[in-house]
Amino acid sequence: MRAVTSSPAPDQANPAPVDVVLPCLDEAAALPWVLKRVPPGWRALVVDNGSTDGSDRVARALGATVVHEERRGFGAACHAGLTAATADIVCFCDCDASLDPADLVPFVREIRAGAADLVLGRRRPRARGVWPVHARAGNLALSRLLRRRTGLRLRDLGPLRAARREELLSLRLTDRRSGYPLQMVVRAADAGWRVAEHDVPYAPRTGASKVTGTWRGTFQAVRDMSRVLREEPVREEVTS
Repeated sequence: MRAVTSSPAPDQANPAPVDVVLPCLDEAAALPWVLKRVPPGWRALVVDNGSTDGSDRVARALGATVVHEERRGFGAACHAGLTAATADIVCFCDCDASLDPADLVPFVREIRAGAADLVLGRRRPRARGVWPVHARAGNLALSRLLRRRTGLRLRDLGPLRAARREELLSLRLTDRRSGYPLQMVVRAADAGWRVAEHDVPYAPRTGASKVTGTWRGTFQAVRDMSRVLREEPVREEVTS
């Protein structure tokens, strides 16, 4: 399904300095805190993925640009935000108040300085039980598989990240489920990107997790990501 933007985007000639993509599914309770933490001058792109709690109305009332993505899936929401973005640098952040958008500031600074092409946040829990054992185990296993596949020595595959928009689009990401964040890293590595990772606080989320809150959700996410790791490297198209 094509994403539909329900708030006016910035003038293409004068885009926002940074766009922050916030995939959203029933996060009305968390949105006020999350949007308040988006750095001044940056644009919040809340991608509503079929919420029934009025998340889109809350986001719009708080000044965010709302994008509607009818196709369910974390990757579908993230990619809809990426294609709706106009800024040179695009960031991604969960919309459940577990991660602070303000922590993206040094990520963007690193991208602008040319020190890295993709910057990721390594989640560091701030309270007991924030990161369930099954979710942590799944993340560790995937990190090890990622190292074998790409050589990248990452310790987390968290959703807090930043990169340049045009470069992200050039990766031709296709996963529209839980494998989207991993596919971004795998294809970035295949393309020779410099990938950096920095610690970020990880707080208790507001509401129930759609993915890591259950063993079933974690299993489905690991299955999606394992499929991504089995993909052959994308070859550049040769034009005459």
